[in-house]
Amino acid sequence: MVLSGKKIVSKTTTVGIVVGDYVVLAADKRATAGSLVAHKRVKKIIRIDDYIAMTISGLVADAEIIAEQARFIARKYKLELGRPIKVSALASNLSIILNAYLRMSPYIVQLLLGGYDDNGPHLFYIDLFGSLSEEKYMATGSGSPTAFGVLEEEYRSDLSLDEAKELAFKAVSAATKRDGFSGEGVDIVVIGPNTYVEETKLFKRSIIAK
Repeated sequence: MVLSGKKIVSKTTTVGIVVGDYVVLAADKRATAGSLVAHKRVKKIIRIDDYIAMTISGLVADAEIIAEQARFIARKYKLELGRPIKVSALASNLSIILNAYLRMSPYIVQLLLGGYDDNGPHLFYIDLFGSLSEEKYMATGSGSPTAFGVLEEEYRSDLSLDEAKELAFKAVSAATKRDGFSGEGVDIVVIGPNTYVEETKLFKRSIIAK
């Protein structure tokens, strides 16, 4: 996507947390083109399959292409084998795609792939080189240093689901206070056994009284 000659880049903050039987994904809602705030209601968490979703940061057009490829792979797998693709298998496929295009026309993206399958909840980090790692918590984007600080301080493996959702919101929210490329609000997705729930928390505007 191009606006006034500039590619829209989702310099952003996204967070993923695994807790119990659930994966919690969170992302801010601002998209920028250079110093311009291009959109204030962007969805940076994309549903891929019934119980798999992906957060995106980087070039919006590149991220959309990767998301469509992920959906195609998941659908093809289900049609051919009659069962949903495992989260790890989809993550490996995306890793191969990103690495294959690295030397020709790289996709400028950072991805968090989260989901639930018969092996439980999973969270994978995939960068533009195709590097792949499974994590218990992770942050991506321009606001990730601040978000990581919050996660490192407060993450515990025994967090309740409500505590994990609040931590994800807090991490993204903290990043928006230090990173001008992140803002407007936070989308949150919870994935677990027979569960896929989305919610949005918009930031309240400050009212300055004269």
